[in-house]
Amino acid sequence: MTDPVSSENLLDNLSTAVLQLNDKMCIDYANHAAQALFERGFSLLAGCPIYQFVTPSSLDVERLKQSIQQGESYSDSEVNITFVDGRHTQADLSVTSIVDAQSQYLLLEFRQIEQQKKISQENHQWAQQQAAKELVRGLAHEIKNPLGGIRGAAQLLAKELPSNDLKEFTNVIIEQSDRLRNLVDRLLGPNVRPKFHWYNVHEVLEKVCTLVDLDPSHTISIVRDYDPSIPDVYLDQDMIQQATLNIVRNSVQALMQHPDIKGEIRIVTRIERRVIVHGARYPLCVKVSIVDNGPGIPNELKDTLFYPMVTTKKDGSGLGLSISQTLVGHHRGKIEVESWTGRTEFTLYLPIERKDPQK
Repeated sequence: MTDPVSSENLLDNLSTAVLQLNDKMCIDYANHAAQALFERGFSLLAGCPIYQFVTPSSLDVERLKQSIQQGESYSDSEVNITFVDGRHTQADLSVTSIVDAQSQYLLLEFRQIEQQKKISQENHQWAQQQAAKELVRGLAHEIKNPLGGIRGAAQLLAKELPSNDLKEFTNVIIEQSDRLRNLVDRLLGPNVRPKFHWYNVHEVLEKVCTLVDLDPSHTISIVRDYDPSIPDVYLDQDMIQQATLNIVRNSVQALMQHPDIKGEIRIVTRIERRVIVHGARYPLCVKVSIVDNGPGIPNELKDTLFYPMVTTKKDGSGLGLSISQTLVGHHRGKIEVESWTGRTEFTLYLPIERKDPQK
């Protein structure tokens, strides 16, 4: 028989985050999943109060103290955990009181459910968005065909009219037909094939930052937080630049509507491991986060945010985010969004290929 695996090794291989707290609510132990959840190594967690890392509103302080004093255990489902750095996650929480050699401890188990909910929600939204795109594509073609006939008939009619005054009416028909045709083309999205090459993603993002910084209509600050270790990515530079620019401009416009807020947009790049994109698993992805401190996205728009013609701006076309998602989709990536009052975060995931994916 083989030797049994050590208890510590078993705990470190759990997907459940496990913390041990002493009677001072300080962390005595954290397995690997807990270190990943808190985004800190054990050396930075050990001996620190748990409320140094999560907000008191996330975990009921009095209930935890009561649990350790009275030796009670309890469980909570779908607990919203807010970290002091602004991150959010949702987890099922189990709290177990332990007495050992006259010392009292709490064992906290966090089973993250946010990822499973995200995958389910993503698949549902992706299916809806694909259905909406097919509907728009079908309607667009049905509109473009008669528009061409109307424009052609107006041109022929203009040649037969004796008066320039009358030709003004046919010119209006032609101009409006062209305007509708351009709108339909924008609804259909980019119709050119991507031109993939190896690029440093930060060079692409810097072009976006430069364009936004040069805009004199606002005083919003752009903060960069780049990971210089990210390797070159196989992408279409213009497409990713346009996708990112659409999102950043949306943030700028949202912040400009609230002059009482000192607007700030942070652009953060990191490496993300084991990312699932529309059912496919990628070992490595570039994660580009665009975070603003604006008013947040209205709840009623969150599920339809990437649909064409959905917008909160009076003069907006509602096509920017739809086009961004299409452009990122050409790279087998995805866009996620989280938003609440004071923080909106759009996250682009772009798979990192080890060889040209087109070959």
